[in-house]
Amino acid sequence: MKKRIKYKRIIPMASGVTVADVCKTTYEEIKKDKKHRYVIFYIKDEKQIDVEVIGARDAAYDAFLEDLQKGGAGECRYGLFDFEYTHQCQGTSEASKKQKLFLMSWCPDTAKVKKKMLYSSSFDALKKSLVGVQKYIQATDLSEASEEAVEEKLRATDRN
Repeated sequence: MKKRIKYKRIIPMASGVTVADVCKTTYEEIKKDKKHRYVIFYIKDEKQIDVEVIGARDAAYDAFLEDLQKGGAGECRYGLFDFEYTHQCQGTSEASKKQKLFLMSWCPDTAKVKKKMLYSSSFDALKKSLVGVQKYIQATDLSEASEEAVEEKLRATDRN
């Protein structure tokens, strides 16, 4: 008779980091009211995700990238951006404007392992609180966070 082995269910560890209400409020201002172009979030005191920078509605993508890296070479951040681009419908000469919200986790290779782990394990909490984001992107260097790379990822979700 074979002995039955019981397997324990492995539950992924959460970081315990909470999301501040101002993050949700700012998200709604971007999504519904179109007040801002982007917002940069950071983890305050290893306990709570908070708003660091809010980008004006007319801000360019370069300003977003600059603010994302403002913390320094070894700092991680999250960034939410309301991305606009022109979509060419297949088989027609018509082009339509598209808008998509994406949430980026910025953890450069130069960041310390502990910080990377904290940000990656807390990303899920932020995702769950910002309902309606169309794309989640993880970037470790500028080539992955560039406007061209992001647009390519967003266009991949378009219907032709």
